[in-house]
Amino acid sequence: MSIESINFGQTTLEAYRIHNVSATILLIKAPNGALGCGYFDINTANKCGDVMAIVRGVASFDDMMNAKVQEVSGKAAELGVTPGITGREALEKMC
Repeated sequence: MSIESINFGQTTLEAYRIHNVSATILLIKAPNGALGCGYFDINTANKCGDVMAIVRGVASFDDMMNAKVQEVSGKAAELGVTPGITGREALEKMC
């Protein structure tokens, strides 16, 4: 596992990369939620009451920022995160 810092405006985000057997798992943690790759399950985020947005088909943190959000948890929706916005826009709403 590797942890990187991403400068995001006036905030520094933590970005996690986990190399698994058949996939690389990516997660960017914002102060009020997280942006995850398609490896994550939005149903689990909802059960836990977490703020989470999911993007798919990504291989890097830059890809995540530019990809369209596919799914959002109920708590993320309360912050204005909606499917179709970019990962960058979702993270802005979570900061």
